[in-house]
Amino acid sequence: MTTTIIEATGPRAFASRDRLERAALLGAPVRWPRPSLLAAPLELGPKAAEAAAGLGLSTVGDLLEHLPRARREARSIDALQPGETATVVAEVRAIAGRPVRRRGMRPLVEATVSDDTATMKVTFFNQPWLVDRYRPGTRLVLHGKYAGRASFRVSHHAVTEEAVAGHGEVSHYAASVGLSSTQILALMAGARDRLDEVVEPLPGRLRAGERLADRPGALAAVHFAELPAEAEAGRRRLAFEELFLTQLALLHRRARRRADATATSLGDEPWLTGRWLAGGLPFELTGDQRAAIETIGGELAGARPMQRLLMGEVGSGKTVIALYAMLRAAEHGRQAVLMAPTETLAEQHFAAIQRLIGAENVTLGLLTGSTPAARRADILAKLGSGELALAVGTHALIEPGVAFAGLAVAVVDEQHRFGVRQRAALDAKAPAGLVPHVLHMTATPIPRTLALCQHGDLDQTRLRELPRGRRPIDTHLISGERERARAYERIREELRGGRQAFVVCPLVEEAEEPGAGSWGRAASLAEARAATVEFERLAAGEFADFRVVLLHGQMHHRDKQAAMAAFAGGEADILVASSVVEVGIDVPNASVMVVENAERFGISQLHQLRGRVGRGEHPSLCLLFGPKSSPRLRALVDHADGFALAEIDLALRREGELIGTRQSGISQFRTARLPEDGELLERARGWAERVIAADPDLSAPEHALLALALAAALGEEADRPIAA
Repeated sequence: MTTTIIEATGPRAFASRDRLERAALLGAPVRWPRPSLLAAPLELGPKAAEAAAGLGLSTVGDLLEHLPRARREARSIDALQPGETATVVAEVRAIAGRPVRRRGMRPLVEATVSDDTATMKVTFFNQPWLVDRYRPGTRLVLHGKYAGRASFRVSHHAVTEEAVAGHGEVSHYAASVGLSSTQILALMAGARDRLDEVVEPLPGRLRAGERLADRPGALAAVHFAELPAEAEAGRRRLAFEELFLTQLALLHRRARRRADATATSLGDEPWLTGRWLAGGLPFELTGDQRAAIETIGGELAGARPMQRLLMGEVGSGKTVIALYAMLRAAEHGRQAVLMAPTETLAEQHFAAIQRLIGAENVTLGLLTGSTPAARRADILAKLGSGELALAVGTHALIEPGVAFAGLAVAVVDEQHRFGVRQRAALDAKAPAGLVPHVLHMTATPIPRTLALCQHGDLDQTRLRELPRGRRPIDTHLISGERERARAYERIREELRGGRQAFVVCPLVEEAEEPGAGSWGRAASLAEARAATVEFERLAAGEFADFRVVLLHGQMHHRDKQAAMAAFAGGEADILVASSVVEVGIDVPNASVMVVENAERFGISQLHQLRGRVGRGEHPSLCLLFGPKSSPRLRALVDHADGFALAEIDLALRREGELIGTRQSGISQFRTARLPEDGELLERARGWAERVIAADPDLSAPEHALLALALAAALGEEADRPIAA
């Protein structure tokens, strides 16, 4: 029976019932792609070649990889409507120049062209030489405006020997002066047969499992498909490959670090951390915190370096997790550091850790750029001797003159604000032959799609559960002077009740130039309430009866400390500040957060600022002063979940503003679109995990082309181990 089935279903010749015998199969011609042919230079004139070089196009292969940036409708002549801009493909029937009476203007060129539907007259401006170039019988791609009455005014044109499209859609390309999109379209049509030379990098098992077209077919669809669905299918195939290669690179880095680096094993009995967790904390741990501690403890016990990203909701207790990891180093006689990007944040971490350590006899030091020379010398000596177990600070911790006796754990807070070299310098601070366990922290919840793209080489832990006692924060969007006046009265009610308030401004001084990178978009200086001016205005006006202090990053270190101490100690009622208070500041008595020109801040910044209140026993209030029409500000009013806000932020801003060249070098995607392609990303991640698990070095024969594609797409970044 089995033999009969095989015979009945065996291979047959195409469009025939004749079975193919084994000898015929073995003797069938096999055609392999010849990628060397893609290196052939483009045949262009000097001006067009210069323009092409500016677009990165010098070879046929470059051209085929120059993907369309949009699609536009291609029309048949009989379907053109007066006033519409369109692309048509037609053949020249007759052509001649026509003089123009206006002085200094070159003769017009008029041609009669036709496709298989109709004939029309087209006009070329200021190009009299086209009479000799476009002889009757020449096939042209024409882009321009249809003026009605069978008259078409040409803006871009090119010769094509291929039928680019008669109707449907055509590709629109990034172009340059001297090389229009229409010319690129014609060049692409002429190079269409070279798609056969494009190499397929994806393993056959993967393509079969995902039902993906091959790469040549996907490129053909993206460039030449007339139907939107076909072009989109080609794009998704290329997007999958792009996402898959990125995930391969990230997972390959992680595998390299695990295989090549060794860390100090911190697996001894937890005599210190056990006692600290059992009775040293002034609050009960959440379930998320307990799970994170168990996971991190297991990784610290191993000889392979931990590389974990800890992200959490505002106020979810990330500092406790970081301190646990640091104390594990201390109870093994080793050292740990926590590095923050700013002095203010480092000082807040130092104060928080002092409180959390409680009565435990663990030495702790603070090192920043403002540390006095004598104090700095003392800290460096104690770090070098091992007398100082824990250190908190800024990049001052990784300067060349800083040496550790036995660094085993490093916590990097707001790690995205450190460069690759700065984070890599932490590795060099560990004893010879070892690297530290590294816990990366971010106070900003990250959508899963971005977490996989930006931090896919790190293991990840999320804290979504808030500790008991965190009060809900009532958020309002304030616009107009009448609402502002009512808001000020509401703030005064809180202050009279013994509570305190933050007032955050986007600028330090009115002369400070606003940067689009910090606030999302530039706006006029007149609209921004500078922190220094607002401080003076409020202290003399609406809150003259209350104690107001000022804090911003440009103040002298001693003045910043004094302002923060006054507010934290209850000696000041209102703290007017720049966004320096975004993270790390914990004043339980503060119940009001006011944000001026809130539209200048991103969603994550606003959520962080809002999280500075609601930490005590009193109901809290967040007042966002900004336009009612802002979808970002409306999102803050409607949502309290930071992870939900992160997804909204991604949807509003798209990945172009969020996924650029990461400090590790992974570049922005060309074809993938996030968050729309989130499902593709998840599938690409799953395949990348399977491939790396089975073949970490991509040395198997079926992965040879994949390894080449990875190197070509990401260069040395694909093989560079992740730094601390």
